[in-house]
Amino acid sequence: MATTTTGDLVLVLDAGTTSTRAMVFARDGRVLVTTQRAITQYYPRPGWVEHDPEELWQTSLAVLREAVAALDAIGVGAERIAGLGIANQRETVVAWDRTRGAPLARAIVWQDRRTADVCAQLRTGGHEAEVQARTGLVLDPYFSATKMRWLIDHVPEVAVAADAGRLALGTVESWLVFRLTGGVFISDAGNASRTSLLALVSSGGGSGWDRGLSDLFGVPAAALAEVVDCAGNFGSLLPEWLGQAIPITALAGDQQAATIGQGCLTPGDTKATYGTGAFVLANMGAVVPHSTHRLLGTVLHQLGGVRHYALEGSIFVAGSLMQWLRDAMGLIADSAESAELAASVADTGGVVIVPALTGLGAPHWRPEARAAITGMSFATTRAHVVRAALEAMACQTRDLAEAFAGDGAPWRLLRIDGGMSVNDWMAQDLADVLALPVERPDFVETTALGAAMLAALGAGLFASLEEAAAAMRGPVRGFAPAMSEAVRAERLVAWREALIKV
Repeated sequence: MATTTTGDLVLVLDAGTTSTRAMVFARDGRVLVTTQRAITQYYPRPGWVEHDPEELWQTSLAVLREAVAALDAIGVGAERIAGLGIANQRETVVAWDRTRGAPLARAIVWQDRRTADVCAQLRTGGHEAEVQARTGLVLDPYFSATKMRWLIDHVPEVAVAADAGRLALGTVESWLVFRLTGGVFISDAGNASRTSLLALVSSGGGSGWDRGLSDLFGVPAAALAEVVDCAGNFGSLLPEWLGQAIPITALAGDQQAATIGQGCLTPGDTKATYGTGAFVLANMGAVVPHSTHRLLGTVLHQLGGVRHYALEGSIFVAGSLMQWLRDAMGLIADSAESAELAASVADTGGVVIVPALTGLGAPHWRPEARAAITGMSFATTRAHVVRAALEAMACQTRDLAEAFAGDGAPWRLLRIDGGMSVNDWMAQDLADVLALPVERPDFVETTALGAAMLAALGAGLFASLEEAAAAMRGPVRGFAPAMSEAVRAERLVAWREALIKV
């Protein structure tokens, strides 16, 4: 599983939804350098979200080069880099020509809802129970398979490449590895498990794609990557990119990486990441999750061919709601102002926001739902609206907590991370509404940290993930619930009444 190296640092590429970052970690978890660039978002129609694959590649290469240059500026040679770990936005689909290495269409982003009708048809056809039993996923445009089929059906260049046997369909880590290595075509089991094309337990005993699922969704198996572990030696960067052939030693979807970065390595450990969306994962160990409450089963990681699983709840809109309030509505100047405004009023004045800007995710799975702001009056101020937006985070999370408990995975403690989690007001509100202790690490960029742990494992710097987590995780801060049961109940009643209206 692990490679051998004389280096003692790991380089991480965190290819997110709104930006791409590169970070260099020391063996003790210290961050030596960070570089970052924004990603352009395209919204060609309501419900459609796209990225330019060439921009994803060029931005990734740029931040990696900037990170190596920053290392050099502090007197650290790039030869000390033992491996590169990649964490990526999941479910986003890229189509490219395997011969030329060129993209054939814009990438369809995980938030995109254009295949909602296809999912509804499959559901009406009675396929959801079969898909969920085999993949752990529900039928929703969130997942990759229907996006892949849409590209074949609607983009002539993609269809021609498929007919010629030149088509590559992959998630973002596959695309980036292909470009970085000059042709290695792989996908780690965690990312692959988000496509609806990988059975959680392979009937053949291997780790490849499920032919029956490929046929169901109309995705040619020949266009898919080889499924591999999450840590190991997956080929090396072409020397022309960074001046040397750095090995790629880890691949992980961003939420799996964040779960590992939070040290959730024991069954029952649970984390929530509040970024563009919000994602809760509970470690299930070797137990294959089977949800009866509309949650998802996913591969947490695969090491040495052995899979560990997680139960997951996905909220589509979290930090993107605050971005919308800032950029589209002009209600806040920056995210830091939201905490000040929320604390400036005693409550929301009856305002409730259901942030279904791209539909509702778990446990509701309503792609047709649209956002609503209810309960406003002439007394409503922007502070009330902003507070209601932050309160929606706790209410959405509470819905997930109840679903997890119903599936036999109750939370004992919630570990939070992501950009929104630095908001102390929101962290306390989560503890209050959940009636649970909440824990936040001082270093909240746990997606990058988890990728670093996996990369260090794959490079041979540690013998196990547990050893990597013990060495690389930093201190944490706790938030204890302080809200009365009466106030909590009133909040939840108002939230559920608002949900009915969207």
